[in-house]
Amino acid sequence: METVELLKKVRKIEIKTLGLSNQIFSGGYHSAFKGRGMAFSEVREYQAGDDIRAIDWNVTARFNSPYVKVFEEERELTVMLLADISASGTYGTQKQFRQDLITELCAVLAFSAIQNNDKIGIIFFSDKIEKYIPPKKGRSHILHIIRDLIEFKPDHVQTNIELALRYFANVTKKRSIAFLISDFIDPRITGAPRSGFGDALKMARRKHDLVALQLYDKSEQVLPDIGLVKLMDTETKEYRWVDSSDKKVRIHYAASALRRQDELKRLFIRSGVNFTKIANGESYTEPLMALFRNRV
Repeated sequence: METVELLKKVRKIEIKTLGLSNQIFSGGYHSAFKGRGMAFSEVREYQAGDDIRAIDWNVTARFNSPYVKVFEEERELTVMLLADISASGTYGTQKQFRQDLITELCAVLAFSAIQNNDKIGIIFFSDKIEKYIPPKKGRSHILHIIRDLIEFKPDHVQTNIELALRYFANVTKKRSIAFLISDFIDPRITGAPRSGFGDALKMARRKHDLVALQLYDKSEQVLPDIGLVKLMDTETKEYRWVDSSDKKVRIHYAASALRRQDELKRLFIRSGVNFTKIANGESYTEPLMALFRNRV
């Protein structure tokens, strides 16, 4: 992608997501993700309604008038984005590729983080760790992340979320807020008896505040009646002809999707991971805000 075109795309995403972050997510984000504790800020004169337990008796005795200690929340959290950039990111039937949605979500969360004085970092993963950008503050740092999300081409096309979680747990020593952003189309999650995905979830959740954002396309849940169609798995590149006019085929397709979703939901609940679903091509505002509200 040429530099001028890339800069235009970065700027367009910045304008859209920064506006959303300013107007909507900043307050919700701040309330949903607390700082490390309370730190002493100053003393001031006692006012009606102040908690008497906050009175600083040494200062009160010195000035012969009641003074209270004022505390402020310690922020400066570390926020990590775990972004699935496997081949399924190029999928989309609702006027938007999944990778574009991932880029916007990462930008919104990143701008919300720095507005609350938090650091932001990101892990790009497929079925290997494609790239790691350590946490930092600042607008230029976020623009660097957005630029990479737009133009980065992964070396691998499949997905291994367990690998990404274990890498994140190893590389991030300080307790962090982590957003795992993926479609969770990973053969290791469901139907694999020896899968370590659940264990990796629990391990990351014990050390960090882990939140899962599941991206999906409506066509992955309901197969439309459009006759004989040739479907391709974007990760394996394998094709298969499917007769979508056959009611039994459509029922089986929908039932399989429901089973995968139920298993994934159970894994999140058992691991204590907050999660929400975000539809490709639709507004992600309400799902994110509902997630933030439910954490308060």
